[in-house]
Formats: sequence, structure tokens, C-alpha cells
Amino acid sequence: MERENVDNIKKMQYILNMRPVLNKDALFSDGTEYYRSPAEPKSGEVVIIRFRTQRNNVDAVYLVYGKKKQKMKIYKTMNGFDYFAAKVMMTAEVFRYHFEIKYGWVTCYYNCHGVSMEVQDRLDFEIYPGYETPDWAKGAVIYQIYVDRFCNGDPTNDVETGEYAYIGDISVKVDQWEKTPEVMGVREFYGGDLKGIMDKLDYLQELGVEVIYLNPVFVSPSNHKYDCQDYDYIDPHIGVIKKDCDGLLQNGDRDNSHARKYIERVTNLENLEASNALFAQLTEEIHRRGMKIILDGVFNHCGSFNKWMDRERIYEGQKDYQPGAFISEDSPYRSYFRFRDPNGWPYNTSYDGWWTHDTLPKLNYEESRELYDKILEVGRKWVSAPYYVDGWRLDVAADLGHSNEFNHQFWKDFRRAVKEANPNAIILAEHYGNPEGWLLGDEWDTVMNYDAFMEPVTWFLTGMEKHSDEYRADLYGNSDAFIGAMKNHMRSLHMSALETAMNELSNHDHSRFLTRTNRRVGRLSYAGAQAASEGINVAVMREAVAIQMTWPGAPTVYYGDEAGVCGFTDPDNRRTYPWGHEDQSLIAFHKLAISLHKKYRVLRTGSVAFLWNDYQGLCYGRFSHNEQVIVVVNNREEERDAVIDVWKAGISRMGKFTLKRVLLSHKDGFTDEEVPMTVAAGVLKIHMPAWSVTVLHHKD
Repeated sequence: MERENVDNIKKMQYILNMRPVLNKDALFSDGTEYYRSPAEPKSGEVVIIRFRTQRNNVDAVYLVYGKKKQKMKIYKTMNGFDYFAAKVMMTAEVFRYHFEIKYGWVTCYYNCHGVSMEVQDRLDFEIYPGYETPDWAKGAVIYQIYVDRFCNGDPTNDVETGEYAYIGDISVKVDQWEKTPEVMGVREFYGGDLKGIMDKLDYLQELGVEVIYLNPVFVSPSNHKYDCQDYDYIDPHIGVIKKDCDGLLQNGDRDNSHARKYIERVTNLENLEASNALFAQLTEEIHRRGMKIILDGVFNHCGSFNKWMDRERIYEGQKDYQPGAFISEDSPYRSYFRFRDPNGWPYNTSYDGWWTHDTLPKLNYEESRELYDKILEVGRKWVSAPYYVDGWRLDVAADLGHSNEFNHQFWKDFRRAVKEANPNAIILAEHYGNPEGWLLGDEWDTVMNYDAFMEPVTWFLTGMEKHSDEYRADLYGNSDAFIGAMKNHMRSLHMSALETAMNELSNHDHSRFLTRTNRRVGRLSYAGAQAASEGINVAVMREAVAIQMTWPGAPTVYYGDEAGVCGFTDPDNRRTYPWGHEDQSLIAFHKLAISLHKKYRVLRTGSVAFLWNDYQGLCYGRFSHNEQVIVVVNNREEERDAVIDVWKAGISRMGKFTLKRVLLSHKDGFTDEEVPMTVAAGVLKIHMPAWSVTVLHHKD
């Protein structure tokens, strides 16, 4: 009997030793439509939640939510994976969940950071019932235009030198399109306008652009227009000037009440209405081409020229305008601003400015329901007929108001107003830091993706801070830091916001990415413009573009990046588009990368997983259950080989499969020649040239 027990124990040990170990790398789920359907459920809807394991590798999988635990059932086996599913009913509350995996005596858990040996509630997956983002915005290719610097289509509306004064000096008309902006270039105007954009729509469409995002276009004294003068009208200097007159400022005169030409141009209703009509023509043509358009909304502050304030006395005494709050304590706009001196009128200078800037009066929503309602009206106006704009990008959105509680209430009301007027409009906020508090489905749709795109990509590929103000050798090529940053910050967005987030390499507030490839700290003020173009590495730029076009979110090209424009941070990043002097090779690469982004659906809505990494090396997959795109990056200046477990992206480990190479970029150029590459037992062995990126595709 004792002998029989010993034999049974040995037999059990043999069986246990023969059983394959738990393959943690095969465990997977996320918030995409492939692992959660519907991906954006409403309260009362049944949601199917799915989980992947290696085939016949686990004893049980449980869906854990709140105090409940539901055993999941296998509904499909494919490519060596078992896919489990469970159904749950959504309520109005946020639904948080994770997975519990049983394997013999082992229990592990799976959350949005992957496998864990203990429960971590703060890393649970989350579903916000009723949170929907427009389908057109998911993965949409966006093109950002800083209007004054893109294309001058109508020279008759150009700002004249001496037309008015701003921040201590007169406006300047720049006659040389190629001239580098001055350090204090806020008063410089190159003449870019709406007609110029209209003239270049063929170019943008050929590039593959799906959405045009315009920096502010409303009446304003600066070229950047983040100091709005009139939210109701497009600036005639980028629109139409039908009524004009003489009256430039005389030498030494800085009094804008004498700027008769400027006053006529920006206050005459015939000019304003004609400019709005031109904008309506532009949006109609953009929509006719199947494209969308987003406007920049600057609602935290306005400008000192604003008709509600009128510090420059531009509107004073005009029959079509009420007196501004700076002019009179009896102004209907007095409550729009907070004044510290109750006895300061007329010409009260004691108003609050954003970050103390007196050219940027802070809007005082808490004490003015009229202002509150007016901005909601502005939000509705431009997404409605005859303009039908497709959404708002919200400048410094978290700063609006004087308290966090009020800020949230305003954006709830703003969302309601905009979505009632245009349910398919996107509400996209500029935000630095964790945006979770605004991404609950009742305020913003998504954000400009600094934390989970621009910064990690920049640090990894260049070691540079996004302004070119700092170089970090410890982050240059540090793929572990890249992966950690991406996982951490992507969680803050959750899937609906992530798939619509604005993924930029450059924009109007940061240095050009191509300049960052020279890994040189600098600004225009002390390094000079030429330094921004010295030592650049176009191959690294192509790596970045390939990542941009294959990463979750809406890839956003800052005008001129595709043509090789360089520049340190503001104002050097606002150089003109180099018409006639473009880097045609870089444009061709953008066209190719954009075409791949649009061709493969998994690049818009697919899952993402990291497959391999080391110093200066990275590989990730975008995938569904039956389609994969594999992206391999070698950021070294030497060629090298890598062995990559691409099966983690859902490719079978049985036998041999062929991946199709659809893009290769390296230090000497790029190609879209399709080349088959063999995967054996789910493993890809690949040779990578110096400073290269390879994109491969597979579909069952």
C-alpha cells in the first residue's frame, strides 16, 4: 500500500511537471472594441467584456467588479489563444473591473497595467456609461494651421506697418515671406489668411489630411490671436476688407484711438460680416471634400482690445457698440471682468489679467451670468449654421474661472450647449497633467496629448524637452522610461479619450520636432535661428512620424513639419510654410505614413502592446483578433538585429507565417517596397539599419 502511494505521488509530480507554466505574456484585455462591446455603452446596455489567454493554459478566468465575481466562458479559440467573455449590465455609475486568473494553486490578476500578483483597485479598467466621442475623430489625421504663417492668398487684407500699436510698438507688415520671426514677434504679420487656406486645400487633401485645426481666427491685434477682440467675427485681416480708409499712426504715436485705418477695418460691420461669410465658404468647401474643421476657443481670457473691455478706446463712442468696461463703470460689460479699484473710472486699469498680463484680461464668469451665457452662445454659434464647425480646441481650459468647482460646472454647461447644437462636434482641451477629472463623459471629450505622446516620444528619440530647453541623457533612448510613461499616462485618458487625443510632435507652443533631433538646447533669443537647423537628423524625424501614424490617437501634423521646417520654441516655431522650398522627400514620407494609417483600421481602433525593447530599441503591435501591425524602431546610429515575440500581438505560434513589410525608413532614405518577412513559432528575427523604423502588416 505504501509503495502504491509513493507511485501515485510520483505520477502526480510527473503530471504537474509536464503541465506548461502559466504564460503571463499571453494574458490580455483592454478597452478597445475588440475586448469590450459596445466600446462606448450607455446606461442600461449589456456589455460583453473579453479576455485572452494562451490556449488550454488556465483553469478559470473571472471578471471582478465591485464585490461581484463572474466566471467567464470561452467563446472562441484562435491562433493558439482562448478568448473568454462575460456579459454585464451597465448602470449610470462608473463601472470598474479587473480579471482574476486561476492556474493550479496560482492566482494572479490583470488590470490596465497588465499582470499583477495582487489586487490594485486604482488600476482597474473603467467604463463611463454615456461617454461617447465622435467616430470621425477616432484616429483622424489632423493638420494644425497657424493662419498668418501658412499662405497669403489675399494681399489686400494684410496688416499695414503702423496700422496700430500693441505691447509698446507698432504693427509691422513683413514683406519677405522667408524672414525669420523676431524674438518679440507678436506684432509681425506675414499675411497668411483664409483665402490662402482655400487655395491649398488640394495640397492638404493630397497629403491625406482629414481634419483642419486652426489656431484662433477671431478679431485680434496679435498674429497668434489668443487675445480675442471680438468672439462674434472672423478677423478681416485674414478675411475680407470691403471698407477701408487712410489713417496709420504717425511717428511716435501709440494712441490706438487715432488708428483710424485699424478701427475702420475691424469694427465696420460690412467687413466683419463679409469675413464671416468667407469663413462659411471655407467650411462648406472643407466639408464638401469630406474633411472636418476645428476652431480654437480662448475663453479663459480675452484681449485688452476686446470690445467688452476696450482699453485701447477703439470702440469708444461708436454707435454700433456699447461702452467697454475700461471706459465706464456703467458699461453693460463691467461684470465681465474683476476690477480691484471701485473708483478707477473712467479708464480703469485695475482689472485682473491672466498671469498678471494686462493685455489678457481674465474673464470673470462667477460674477456675470451674462458673460457665462454669452460664451455658451459663442460655443453654439460656430458649430451651427452657416459655419457647421466640427469642434473646439479649448485653450488653457483648466484655468477658466476662479475655482475648480466652477470650472467643472462651466465645461459641463459648455458641452451641453455645443452638443445640443452639433452632437457630432469634438470638445478637445489643452491640458498639462492628469485630465481625469474632466474626462468623465460630461465635460471634455479628449485632450492635446502631451503626457502620453509628445513628451515620451521626444525624450526617447531625442533626449530633448519639448521646448528644447533641456537635454536628458538618462531619457535619451530609454525605452523602459518610454513604456512606463506611456502606460501611466494612457490610463488617465481611457480608451474613448485616447483614440481621439491630439498626438502632436510639434505645435505653436513648443520647438519644432525636427530641431529637437539635433539634441541642442537653445532659443531664438540667444542661440539664433540658424542653430535650429544645424545638426538635424531627418531619419529620426521619420521615426517619429512613423510612431505618430501608428500610435493610438489622432495624429496631428503642425503645418510645415512635413516640409522640413525647423525652429526653436515660440516665436521661432511659427516660421512660414516654405512654399517652393519644401523638403519633398519628407512630404512624400508623410503621405506614405498617413496612407498606411488610413489603410489599416487597427491603427485607428486597435489594441496596443509592447513586444520588445532595449536601449534605443522598441517594438509594439497594434492589433485586433485577426489583424496585426508591427512597428520596430532602432534609434541607434549602428545597425543591429533583434528577436521579437510578435505572437503577443495575436499571431499564431504554430508553424510559419509571413508578415508583409509595408514601410522601411533608415538613415539613407525610405521605401514602401513590400517585402515578405517570415515569422517562425511566433518569433520574428529582423535586421534593422541605423536610425530606422520598420512597419509590418499581417491579416488572417
